[in-house]
Amino acid sequence: MSFPTKEERSKCWGARDKYWECLDHNKVNEKDSACTEFRKLYEQSCSAQWVTHFDRRRNYLKFKEKIEKDGYEPLDEKN
Repeated sequence: MSFPTKEERSKCWGARDKYWECLDHNKVNEKDSACTEFRKLYEQSCSAQWVTHFDRRRNYLKFKEKIEKDGYEPLDEKN
């Protein structure tokens, strides 16, 4: 396995940022077709491992943003 060059990393991050921007702008989930071209470019520009990492990171950041905005609601544990 070779390490990505600075140019390859920059290309990957740029593609990721454009894809995330499309998702945010269109207010769509990852499975929507509005951003499929950006998704293809993102997957071509980044290794599969990086795509998985960045997708998980985006989900975490969205979850964190929701918790900070809406607050924490504990589960009702009456069993």
